[in-house]
Amino acid sequence: MEQISISHVKKIYITGDVETVALNDISFSIKKGEFVAIVGPSGSGKSTLMHVIGALDTPTSGSYILDGQDVSKLSKDQLAEIRNKKIGFVFQAFNLLPRTTAVKNVALPMVYAGISKDERIKKAEQLLKDVGLGDRMEHTSNQLSGGQMQRVAIARALSMNPAIILADEPTGNISTVQAEEIMRIFQALQKQGHTIVIITHESSIAAFAQRTIHLKDGKIEKETKNGKI
Repeated sequence: MEQISISHVKKIYITGDVETVALNDISFSIKKGEFVAIVGPSGSGKSTLMHVIGALDTPTSGSYILDGQDVSKLSKDQLAEIRNKKIGFVFQAFNLLPRTTAVKNVALPMVYAGISKDERIKKAEQLLKDVGLGDRMEHTSNQLSGGQMQRVAIARALSMNPAIILADEPTGNISTVQAEEIMRIFQALQKQGHTIVIITHESSIAAFAQRTIHLKDGKIEKETKNGKI
């Protein structure tokens, strides 16, 4: 079953009299429970594509269907609702609250959703155990390594049971050993049924996914299947 369907998507940015085509007639689909990497050099359009998939921006033309809903036609408020309910984000910079414990960082999205304190703490603790941080729950962000902070970020992304985990350069600020550990976590999540989409410029990181979409100059250059599962 297709969870994501991108069809003939174009994204054009206009600055004064200058038009910049960031995405040029992009089409692909991602099945529910699939692990896909999107790779490309700087300027290839991968960040713009991430913004479209993450409902952070809408295409200039074309359609983006997520779970049967055309996201490309939604208002800003509707896009915000899609982000809150359907997508869990993992960023290169972790985006954790400083001097705040791991368990409170993971519980934060559930606070905004109005989930009771007991329920959100219980779930946050379980998610931290799931990513191997059962002994670091009360550690603050500045007491954790880069790899541990990214594990907290993954647990937080899972807190609202999103349809998709969207990770933007999730290994960019951590060591090679930690990066492999993080990618193994994503593989385990995919095996549990989560849809994982990773944006990266590193082919070695993309190799952990089942399939790689290669972007160049705003277009899909090719798609490859990977075997590092």
